[in-house]
Amino acid sequence: MVNEFEIKKQICDIGKRIYNRGMVANNDGNISVKIGENEFLCTPTGVSKGFMTPEYICKVDRDGKVIHANAGFKPSSEIKMHMRVYKERPDVKSVVHAHPMYATGFAIAGIPLTQPIMPEAVIALGCVPIAKYGTPSTNEIPDAVSEYLQYFDAVLLENHGALTFSDSLLSAYNKMESVEFYAQLLYISKQLGGPKELSEAQVQRLYEIRRQFGMTGKHPANVCINNKDGKPSCHNCGGCGGTCASKGAANANEDLVKNITAKVLKELGL
Repeated sequence: MVNEFEIKKQICDIGKRIYNRGMVANNDGNISVKIGENEFLCTPTGVSKGFMTPEYICKVDRDGKVIHANAGFKPSSEIKMHMRVYKERPDVKSVVHAHPMYATGFAIAGIPLTQPIMPEAVIALGCVPIAKYGTPSTNEIPDAVSEYLQYFDAVLLENHGALTFSDSLLSAYNKMESVEFYAQLLYISKQLGGPKELSEAQVQRLYEIRRQFGMTGKHPANVCINNKDGKPSCHNCGGCGGTCASKGAANANEDLVKNITAKVLKELGL
């Protein structure tokens, strides 16, 4: 049995961590947790994530419609983005959206986090692509994020912020910390003359370590089309996600054509 009050307290705790680490300002950011097939707890709109208490937290269904909310509170306007993640990634149990300073800086500059500069980031995140800009509270952002959901557990939002998701609230939050730390180190190394990147061989060894650990979620070590084909991974191709997605679709179409052709030739006795 899910203890909703305990989960609400955990959401408030994560909200305080995000606020205290400067990952949000004013009423920015939002958090959600899946507690059932059609029940989700989420932070309300118009409140600081650093000062929430359990009675602030709202409950919504898979369409983002309110199941329960105390007087004066309503779900975040970004709930559409969260619901898209849950719909397309059944393994995800929690989504965190924030505006961490360095990661958002890269998102504003239009620079994805693809350079392999430290083992922890390579193992935990792989790459962090940028979803194209969308107007907040509309379906534009969910549509943009959707392109990357089957390939990554973290996405930068162009001119907006960052989104992380995982199989637990703590894991989703930890990914947000990792994204920001990765971005900060990359920024600092660029000021020092440019990072010395890990080699492709070193990246592949780290991917293998991740596979040996049996880590959950989506990651280039498991789903990168380039990596599966024995080619340089997304870390080095610069395509990061969009390339994987388009190649994946192309491969799927090619396989479909081959299967149909084989069936036709079989029917013709050729």
